[in-house]
Amino acid sequence: GLGFNIVGGTDQQYISNDSSIYVSRIKKDGAAYLDGRLQEGDKILSVNGRDLKDLRHKDAVELFRNAGCDVSLKIQRRLQPQNGPVGHRGDGESGGLPLAAILVPGLALAAAAIWILLRYRQRV
Repeated sequence: GLGFNIVGGTDQQYISNDSSIYVSRIKKDGAAYLDGRLQEGDKILSVNGRDLKDLRHKDAVELFRNAGCDVSLKIQRRLQPQNGPVGHRGDGESGGLPLAAILVPGLALAAAAIWILLRYRQRV
C-alpha cells in the first residue's frame, strides 16, 4: 500500500459540509512515511491527475488501491493540526512575540540610558 489512511468523502464527511478526502494516519515505515512529504491532516485533491472531489469514501479508497507504483498526489497542506493544545501552531514557532521584538527596544533603552549617564558625568 501507500502507507497512509484516509477519511472523508461525500458519504463520510470528516469536516462538516466538506466532502474532501484527508490523510488521517501515516503508517510508520510505510511509503508515505519514508517519503516524508505527506502529513496527517493534509487534504488530498487528486491522485494521478484524477480529482477526488465529490467521491464516496469507498470510491476514493479504490482509486488509491489502483493507483499503481508511481503515484502523484496533489495535496493542500493543513492550516493547523487537528489535535493538540489550543494555541499550538505546529510549525515550531511559539506563537508569541519574536525575541527581537523584546530585545531590540530593550537594547535601545539601555544604550540611551548609558549615553545619558555618560553625558551627565561629563558635565559634573
